[in-house]
Amino acid sequence: MNEQPTLFGAELRRLRITAGLSLTRLAALLHYSKGHLSKIETGSKQPTPEFARRCDALLETGGKLAVLVPAQSSDAPLPETHGDGEVWLMNLASDGKSWFQPMDRRQALAAGAASVLAFGMGGGHTAASQADVVSTFRTMFDQFRRLGQTASPSVVLPALTAQTHTLRELAAQSRPRLRGEILALNSRYAEFAGWMAQESGDDRAALWWTDRAVEMAEAGDDRTLAAYSLVRRALVAMYLDDAQQTIELARQAQHTKTSVRVRGLAAQREAQGHALAGDYDSCMRSLDWARELLSVVRPDGGPVLGTANLPDPVAMVTGWCLHDLGRPREAAAILDREIRRVPPRALRSQARYGVRRALAHAAAGDVDHACALIEQVLGAVDSVSSATITTDLRRLARTLGRFHTASSVRKLQPRLIASLHNKIA
Repeated sequence: MNEQPTLFGAELRRLRITAGLSLTRLAALLHYSKGHLSKIETGSKQPTPEFARRCDALLETGGKLAVLVPAQSSDAPLPETHGDGEVWLMNLASDGKSWFQPMDRRQALAAGAASVLAFGMGGGHTAASQADVVSTFRTMFDQFRRLGQTASPSVVLPALTAQTHTLRELAAQSRPRLRGEILALNSRYAEFAGWMAQESGDDRAALWWTDRAVEMAEAGDDRTLAAYSLVRRALVAMYLDDAQQTIELARQAQHTKTSVRVRGLAAQREAQGHALAGDYDSCMRSLDWARELLSVVRPDGGPVLGTANLPDPVAMVTGWCLHDLGRPREAAAILDREIRRVPPRALRSQARYGVRRALAHAAAGDVDHACALIEQVLGAVDSVSSATITTDLRRLARTLGRFHTASSVRKLQPRLIASLHNKIA
């Protein structure tokens, strides 16, 4: 392992010389300092996977350098989740901080029953009145989705948790015909709670909620979420920079009997895994397949899975992937175009892709423009308090750190540092 920086540096120097580039010229093209490149070539500095992919793209080496700096090993397991004997409830402190606490299942069911009674939905109500309640919960779910685009997970998660327990108890009291419909809807609540948990920075809670969503969906004869849970797990792996596990989970989802939409979302996730691995050709093939699948007009039953705020999700993911593939200028051009199509109310999407857009411009050397772009979305970043968005924000801070003498970077730094510390603990 200690030999890896030396091997990478020697190969980088060989490829640079073969391409007829001086150290100074390559540093300028990569937007890194000459001293930084010199340390990497001599093996005294460890290269990052992102740096390796950038060099591969510039030198057109077909991934030779990326394989010398592998991303996190797929041997590292995803966070373990609790078993069926307990549920997790969210707690809120007076300062707005949140955390999850396990509770015995019987205690949670008792709390759920109390919620049901508070809503006036005891077992004596008719099937018609219960159907009206289910319709209300479906409308409420759409409202929660919209709230999730504008508010912190600490605002959304407690209510989602309560509604999930309430719906589960309602299902237990309902007639068989309605019970499946309630469980299927409840699975969507649980799946969304998993996403909010991941946004809060708690991957273990996210996977726990995802597992519960699958159980409820299957109990309601909805097999779609079993495949989508793999897409969700692949997302966790992706943010851990684990390319291989991202690819494997996404492929499993595509080979599971599910809807065309979920297969398309899985193909997108596979493309992002290939991008992390520096495999341009495989990434583009997966994106082409995702585009073909998602162009089929065959909506899923019930609330939509995946984003509903991107007019062309494959195009946006293409821009995302091109950055990870070390092609920031190409990425910036696509993200510039697609970000304008995101609805203004979708603050979480605006923040997520706005940060990635600024990151692409910074990596391409457009430092002043990158600083201007990130200033436009830092308010949204603060509002939605996303752990996953913060991951890219940290990358942006490191990238801009290479240009610390630029006046735009010096001016932005205090505001950027404040946003990086304004996240969920």
